[in-house]
Amino acid sequence: MKKNAFAVILLLLSIGSFAQTLPADKIVGVWQCEDYKIEVFKSGNTYSAKLLWSKDMFETDGKTPKKDSKNPDVKLKTRPVQGLTHITGLVYEDGGYVDGKLYSVQDGNTYSLKGRLKAADELETRGYKGVPMLGKTFRWKRIK
Repeated sequence: MKKNAFAVILLLLSIGSFAQTLPADKIVGVWQCEDYKIEVFKSGNTYSAKLLWSKDMFETDGKTPKKDSKNPDVKLKTRPVQGLTHITGLVYEDGGYVDGKLYSVQDGNTYSLKGRLKAADELETRGYKGVPMLGKTFRWKRIK
């Protein structure tokens, strides 16, 4: 019986050693979820992302980008939301991304952001105010 228990423990430990953490820079690239498309890029020792597309990015003509009208800074209210860097400061730590900031063009608020690569082409992020449990999760697929 002890030999079987030892064999099971050894098997579990060997399986765990095959699990690999993806490199930090693997987050760099273009990602899309149902409502958004972003481009993540490295900025010094952190990662940021610019907004390439969202379902409500354009005026009713379908061509004119909407302005950042909800921005609390009056000087920024006239800038277009298309191409806006709205994720900043993501730090790679212990296999995940933490300490990021997400500026929402929908309401003009800034949220905390964390994320994790679930696979090479699958990214999960969570934006929140205060505690992550009260936030919103986005599941992204890499665009090739």
